[in-house]
Amino acid sequence: MNAEAPRPSLQVAVIGGAVCSAEEVRFAEEVGRRIAQGGAVLICGGTTGVMEAACRGARLAGGMTVGVLPGKMIESGNPWLSARLPTGMGDGRNWLVAAGAHAVVAIGGGLGTLSEIALALKVGAPVIGLGTWEAIDAQGNRLPVVRVQSAEEAAAEALTAAARRQVNETGEGTHRRA
Repeated sequence: MNAEAPRPSLQVAVIGGAVCSAEEVRFAEEVGRRIAQGGAVLICGGTTGVMEAACRGARLAGGMTVGVLPGKMIESGNPWLSARLPTGMGDGRNWLVAAGAHAVVAIGGGLGTLSEIALALKVGAPVIGLGTWEAIDAQGNRLPVVRVQSAEEAAAEALTAAARRQVNETGEGTHRRA
């Protein structure tokens, strides 16, 4: 049998604080919903706040969510996760969240979110920012984060950037990293 393997799904990470504002919850839920409607898998840190809201939006829209958990217990994480990946790595899991995505949406967030933004940029993942960090390097250049003003814009930018990255990485639309 000479069947062709299915094309891998787009994977979009949603990052942000475990503690967040009501506005950030609304943004995250809408971003999650739109990511699912766009056919992408939502990746996140798997706990509360922005992560839980994004997962809720995605799952209610019929999407798949994957939580890269800080602890060792598979039973941990928010109730809206489709799959749980316990790491026992604490904040070290931020690398896995960033590296596992074709694109990243950052909503608000603290220092953990800032680290995920930096890691995503380091692996070449486009980052879309909604009310999140602005950082300047030693030469005075801003981090290359695409700034948006709404959840709708954030999801649309992320899905477009993820699809472009998936195609550009191999020229065939599959996801591979060097």
